Amino acid sequence: MPRIRTPRLPSALPSPAAALPSVRAVTRWRVARGKAATVAQPDEVVVEEPLEIRIDDRPFAVVMRTPGDDLDLVRGLLLAEGLLAADGPPAAMVRCHAGRDDAARGNVIAVTRPAGAPRVRRITRNLAASSACGVCGRTTIADLARRAPPVASDLVIDPRWLLELPRALSTRQEAFARTGGLHAAALCVVHRGALRAIAVREDIGRHNAVDKVIGAALRARLLPLAQCVLFVSGRAGFEIVQKARVAGIPIVAAVSAPSSLAIELAEAGGQTLVAFLRGDRFNVYCGAARLQRRPAEPSLARARKPRAPVAARATGSRALASPPRATTGRRRSDPRDKGAAAR
Repeated sequence: MPRIRTPRLPSALPSPAAALPSVRAVTRWRVARGKAATVAQPDEVVVEEPLEIRIDDRPFAVVMRTPGDDLDLVRGLLLAEGLLAADGPPAAMVRCHAGRDDAARGNVIAVTRPAGAPRVRRITRNLAASSACGVCGRTTIADLARRAPPVASDLVIDPRWLLELPRALSTRQEAFARTGGLHAAALCVVHRGALRAIAVREDIGRHNAVDKVIGAALRARLLPLAQCVLFVSGRAGFEIVQKARVAGIPIVAAVSAPSSLAIELAEAGGQTLVAFLRGDRFNVYCGAARLQRRPAEPSLARARKPRAPVAARATGSRALASPPRATTGRRRSDPRDKGAAAR
């Protein structure tokens, strides 16, 4: 099968320098059975705030999200909604500050799309989309499937590489380590016999985290992501698979369970869907052909030492020769020894 032409992937997709705070300090009182909560203690919680998205001077949606990587979040969301093209000119985005109260300042993104961009259709869903929702109120599942053609990719990986993803992701979830209240998504590529995350993003909504990593790749003009693996810290729902399919990602892996629609969409789109990726095991629900065990590295192989060539044995090298078998009587002569002596 010929290799699919894809953009060269970088080693990392860094977040923009001006990142908004995603953690906030609070005070808590711990309560336990039979004990009074008398001591106030400092704590940290994840920030959740509304982000208003305006397209061409018209309100589009309000998304509940964790501040940070907001422009990439909008890029990924509009790509998944079919309002931005992966191969088209980028949209102009600006954060609005002036003329708004303190609560809304910095939480509005104005998008000006390039000429010829897909028309903003009437979307029959609530204007306020919670951070947990993905395809809230979509009229038909078929509409999403029509906009996302099957994934074209020749990517094949060793299934053992997937087992390292949970640990690798946890080491880069800084806000989660402080609060315990965030999902994460990682965009991974094959690098030196393993999977390396080139982008990791956190958000209170797992769909937002996926939009952020895909939006970062869109900003870097890397789509389609035909040589990438998407790993998410939560469930593998339909919308997660759909977002990956729009971006051209062939393998989706999740820590928790898949849904029936996610499996159907992944199978129809030629994707590999892995779930319950925990510890030393996982389940594959479709696309298992992309997971093929590769030969072990020479340093790890426990193969039998090869037989020495004739010339090596003739010089009396005993390191590569098999040891003689123990016998109860007189040791039988080894024909190889006779040959060596004669020579």
